[in-house]
Amino acid sequence: MSADDLPKSGPKRILIVEDNELNMKLLHDVLEAHGYATLKTGEGNAAIAMAHANQPDLILMDLQLPDVSGFEAVRQLKQHATTRSIPIVAVTAFAMVGDERKALTSGCDAYLAKPIVLRDFLDIVKRFVGAPPRLV
Repeated sequence: MSADDLPKSGPKRILIVEDNELNMKLLHDVLEAHGYATLKTGEGNAAIAMAHANQPDLILMDLQLPDVSGFEAVRQLKQHATTRSIPIVAVTAFAMVGDERKALTSGCDAYLAKPIVLRDFLDIVKRFVGAPPRLV
């Protein structure tokens, strides 16, 4: 069963927007191992469409994408009533002075610089969507 088929009462659904395959695999594997369902794309325009169609519980957004910037994708998502309330965490290699403020100003709800520290990453995910359901 794909994350698209999961009911909202199932595992929390997290949209990963990341164009680097290794980073995508890492984020996906960590989230799935901790009980979260994932949706994945490497493009900003696809992320916008997927967010509207699937209403994920959280979006993890890389800010450097091949089609539109993550900043622009975030702005578009935060301007639309159906996606405005979805929390967005910038997960990005942009780690210069001012980059965090720029991400937050564009509409991101939190910022995490790469390379990620797994404990910090999972703490941020839990802060926005709660702990995953316990496996029996």
